[in-house]
Amino acid sequence: MGFRIKVTTMNQNPLASLKIFPLSKHQTSSLATYPIQNPHANLNREAIPANVSPRSPQKSHLVPSNNMTQETKTSHFSKQSTPFAQPDLSHVIYSNKIITNYIRAGDFDSALKVFENMTVRTTVTWNSILAGYSKKPGKMKEACELFDRIPEPDTVSYNIMLACYLQNTDLDTARVFFDKMPVKDTASWNTMISGFAQNGKMGEARKLFLVMPKKNSVSWSAVISGYVECGDLDSAVELFEVAPEKSVVAWTAMITGYMKFGKIGLAEKMFQEMPVKNLVTWNAMVAGYVENDCSEDGLKLFRKMVGVGIRPNPSSLSSALLGCSNLSALHLGKQIHQLVLKSPLYRDTTAGTSLISMYCKCGGLEDGMRLFHEIPKKDVVTWNAMISGYAQHGACERALHLFNKMRDEGMKPDWITFVAVLLACNHAGLVDLGLQYFDSMVRDYGVEAKPDHYTCMVDLLGRAGRLVQAVDLIKKMTFKPHAAIFGTLLGACRIHKNLELAEYAAKSLLDIDSASAAAYVQLANVYAAKSRWDHVARIRRLMKENNVVKMPGYSWIEVKNVVHEFRSGDRVHPELAFIHEKLKELEKKMKLAGYVPDLEFALHDVGEEQKEQLLLWHSEKLAIAFGLIKVPLGNPIRVFKNLRVCGDCHRAIKYISAIERREIIVRDTTRFHHFKGGVCTCGDYW
Repeated sequence: MGFRIKVTTMNQNPLASLKIFPLSKHQTSSLATYPIQNPHANLNREAIPANVSPRSPQKSHLVPSNNMTQETKTSHFSKQSTPFAQPDLSHVIYSNKIITNYIRAGDFDSALKVFENMTVRTTVTWNSILAGYSKKPGKMKEACELFDRIPEPDTVSYNIMLACYLQNTDLDTARVFFDKMPVKDTASWNTMISGFAQNGKMGEARKLFLVMPKKNSVSWSAVISGYVECGDLDSAVELFEVAPEKSVVAWTAMITGYMKFGKIGLAEKMFQEMPVKNLVTWNAMVAGYVENDCSEDGLKLFRKMVGVGIRPNPSSLSSALLGCSNLSALHLGKQIHQLVLKSPLYRDTTAGTSLISMYCKCGGLEDGMRLFHEIPKKDVVTWNAMISGYAQHGACERALHLFNKMRDEGMKPDWITFVAVLLACNHAGLVDLGLQYFDSMVRDYGVEAKPDHYTCMVDLLGRAGRLVQAVDLIKKMTFKPHAAIFGTLLGACRIHKNLELAEYAAKSLLDIDSASAAAYVQLANVYAAKSRWDHVARIRRLMKENNVVKMPGYSWIEVKNVVHEFRSGDRVHPELAFIHEKLKELEKKMKLAGYVPDLEFALHDVGEEQKEQLLLWHSEKLAIAFGLIKVPLGNPIRVFKNLRVCGDCHRAIKYISAIERREIIVRDTTRFHHFKGGVCTCGDYW
């Protein structure tokens, strides 16, 4: 009779814990020999023997040769071939490391082949494969079957199965398994607590945390992070202050929490005081700045991070590039692109997608398109970024063509895809086609309509003058309308000077947000367009009484890595005299070419001459004049505005582009306008 050899490892020398079990004759005949390797070898790509590929292990290392002599077969255990002789475990340890390397590389099938061809397996071997199953969603059945086959599962085996239950089943099932575990270590408790915390069950997580026999820094970090994630910052602070061990995870969680609640000063203090920082900590600070409209601070910190030698990951790049997008800092975005090209991230899908989004939002549509075609592996976010880019630039046909290509290549669109598609239809005025996509989204793709979809549809119908249909759509919504819905309707009422529906939209908006400056300003604009100056004065008086402050309109332009900001009627820019001189020169040329100022957009009850002066000094005109002075010929002038471009400025910029023979790109809150030769890509529909 042969013997079945089982090795268990409990933090000791594996040779000291051999367990021997009888093998059947069939099992004895299937024993294989393996080349003996140094068990402590560094199994990176260079250390693997030349005849073993880390991606395609050769069968000769995994299966017995049919030509082996009896001496070769028995020499694997000992030269004397006694049944109780200790085997050399080098090949087992080597195979375990190969399995681990495959699983880390995401090649589970190859790991499974190595496992299936092993004749001697340790508990570490079983646990490695079990961990592989736990990382693959939908493999719960296979994981359970494998777990049941483990001869003597250890605590690690149970912990892996617990993690598998948490990832693939409900919390109650995982808790039942946890309660039945014969032995629990600190990792077992941490896994269960983290499961509750990550699913927002902080009451259950805290109960388990309080009865936990021995806590470590991971335990404290899990609960602190859970409170931050569910928005209970006070409980997180309370726990952090009494924690005897504060890991970098706990410190970082607190920074994330403070940034989440807009407490930038406290986050900065925490960042400065923490003893050890890791990449995630830096990322939390950069992302926090960007999310709190402090993109300039975020980009400064990103530069510092790179300067001290911290290598950014896709998350770092996403935040930094979003900051570039917010500031329209195209030059810095290109520098980050160069950084990506020199790093291992140059083929990373997330990094590439962030770059596409940055280029599109900074006016570099063609650069974004080239990058899109270069990305070898695109996910749905990549497709969405490019479709959205086309939509924002008014390239409706290209956006819809790319959407069709996305479907043809088998990529399933999500709700963000349809926001981009509806936006494309909106900017092109394709009302009926937009309605078809809206209906198809739910019917054919099972995508539930969200507030963003309804906002697009209200804008699509409203700008086309179908205001009553837009109101009917709002009334049919299955959830309570949000502020943006009525803000969008109010904007459409202003375009079509529909006072009755404007008052309805403004009242509805103020019912949701009594401090909404947009409601007052847009309604006042409708009254001004109707020359109802008494009503304009009443609205402004109400704003003052209710302490509602209008967001000032401003535009900015990047010249030689410096962002120059202009407000309407700006009086602080150091080169204002040259800018005014350039605008006076342009005004004369435009009027000779047929330009007539549209005084409807001078929303003040003053004389015509003063209205013309107010229009001439609008922020976008100031920025463009500065660009004409500073940006070299042959380069497009890129201007960005925090509000929608006004009708008079739009008309004036068309004239300027023809007179100066320059390409001018303006991004407002809704889209990009590309002016060239007296024509805008929006076709005067925006």
